[in-house]
Amino acid sequence: MDIQAIRSQFPILDRTVYGKPLVYLDNAATSQTPRRVVEAIDNAYYGHKANVHRGVHCLSQEATDAMEAGREAARRFINAPSTDEVIFTRGTTEGINLVASSYGQLLDEGDEVILTVMEHHSNIVPWQLLASRRGVVIKVVPILPDGSLDLDAYRALFSPRTRLVSVCHASNVLGSVNPIREMAEEAHRHGCVICVDGAQGVPHIKVDVQALGCDFYAFSSHKMYGPTGIGILYGRRELLEKMPPYQGGGEMIGHVSFDGTTWADLPYKFEAGTPDYVGAAALTQAIEFMEETGIDAIAAHEHDLLEYATPLMMEIPGMRIFGTAPGKCAVISFLIGRAHHYDTGMLLDKLGFAVRTGHHCAQPLMQALGIEGTVRASFAAYNTRAEVDAFIAALRRLAPMLQ
Repeated sequence: MDIQAIRSQFPILDRTVYGKPLVYLDNAATSQTPRRVVEAIDNAYYGHKANVHRGVHCLSQEATDAMEAGREAARRFINAPSTDEVIFTRGTTEGINLVASSYGQLLDEGDEVILTVMEHHSNIVPWQLLASRRGVVIKVVPILPDGSLDLDAYRALFSPRTRLVSVCHASNVLGSVNPIREMAEEAHRHGCVICVDGAQGVPHIKVDVQALGCDFYAFSSHKMYGPTGIGILYGRRELLEKMPPYQGGGEMIGHVSFDGTTWADLPYKFEAGTPDYVGAAALTQAIEFMEETGIDAIAAHEHDLLEYATPLMMEIPGMRIFGTAPGKCAVISFLIGRAHHYDTGMLLDKLGFAVRTGHHCAQPLMQALGIEGTVRASFAAYNTRAEVDAFIAALRRLAPMLQ
């Protein structure tokens, strides 16, 4: 890839922080946005703003076309069979909540849901809420010392009452990439469905939902160079058709009377209210940026940065890296000596490095690791080896103060 050509599309990368060049290494939280995405937002608001699906006038038709083009781009991006199976949400969190709230109504007291200890809170709390409402039982898959899932334990958790598995494609803390196809095959052998939190998968891995064999796949735009506030839930048609609506209101209805209401066809059955067509238009541009850059090329570049940075970091006295599974995504969670992660992050910030500190919305994983939190550096298409060198130099400078 031509990294400088890529970086030129992201104006924020030219700014300084505290008089230092910005080195943005918080991509697992949210990625930066290229000009074309912001220009799509401007164009939608300034040239085509109108409510979609409801008007015969020109602006409404243009807005509708832009939104449905976004749906088709998302379908193509994850190789979903049909746009009817592509639902717009506010992000991964809402997508998982939709599945838990809607498909969850098909579960009975005593039915079981399998999660893993590495899940983000967004893939834990919705199922706990379901458990409190319907009495379902949550089971949890542990991890191995390198941060990969214990697949033997996973297989042993299934019982005649297991109904659903919900698992992240990749850990936002450890970087571990889970074998979704293998896990889906196991779930299906037991007559279960599998829901995938793809927030950390789609930005770094070429995703084909048909090849993965998953039943639901949720992801967010803002982690893949797109705008905040919009995401996608893929769901298999036969499951979506059985599920009751997630929310009620305009757009998701067929016919309303006080005697009863019928629902719209898929996917609109799950899209109550005025949708974010502007976000959909901008998401199209984010997807096209990734496709034109090359998803495999982005993944290879990020892996190169990971492989370059990791041994250099391990030369620093007191360095501990959490998550060493083979094939992990370009995420490095670490601690130096006995230093608190917040102190390390604050010092790095003063030197121009944007990293994430804390439990990363994964407190059960932190408990399993026996720590309160970590510092996390995560790479994207626009990061460079020169930035890694600067980061390592900063860590070497700070390490004596952090022991």
